[in-house]
Formats: sequence, structure tokens, C-alpha cells
Amino acid sequence: MTSPADRNLASQPSLFDRIFRDSEGNIVIGQKPNLPAVVAVVATLLQAILPSGTLQTAIVLIAFGTWYTWAWQELFAGVNYFRRSLGLLTLVGLIALTLNLISRY
Repeated sequence: MTSPADRNLASQPSLFDRIFRDSEGNIVIGQKPNLPAVVAVVATLLQAILPSGTLQTAIVLIAFGTWYTWAWQELFAGVNYFRRSLGLLTLVGLIALTLNLISRY
């Protein structure tokens, strides 16, 4: 015979489950890219090959905005803690990169 405390412990998900599993029990590390992720990657690649100028500045802003949007969505609507931590790390990286660029000027 099991006590109510034992049954409660058995029904709680493990740390691994909370970090890597979604609400359906699937392990989720990577997903099909959503629109902000696709636009962010394309804009980031374009900014590396475009010459300096107005167009390149616009592409830099688009890349930053879409990376920020993707990170925000992952942080607050990610399917598990791993995906949410990716969003948090990306936001921290964007802020650090921005502060580094601002301090140069």
C-alpha cells in the first residue's frame, strides 16, 4: 500500500522531463524554424555580404529585430525549459552585442 505522499512524488515529472519534454511528452531540442528565425538567419547572412550603406543598415536592423522577436517568443512561449533558456541566452547575447557596439561609438 502506498501513501499519498509516495503517489504524489511518482506523478511529478523529473528534472530531465521538465527541461527537455513538451506537454505531450516528446523530447524537443530543435524544431522546424518559424518565420522570425528564417528571416533572422537570412538577414544575418545578407548583412555579412552587403557593402556598407543604407541597405546594409536596414538589414542589420531587420536581423536584430527578428532575432529579438524569436528570442522573446522562445523565452515566454517555448515548449520546454531548454527552448526557453535558448531564448534567454539569445536575448542576453543581443543585449551584450548591442552594448558592445554602442560603447565603440
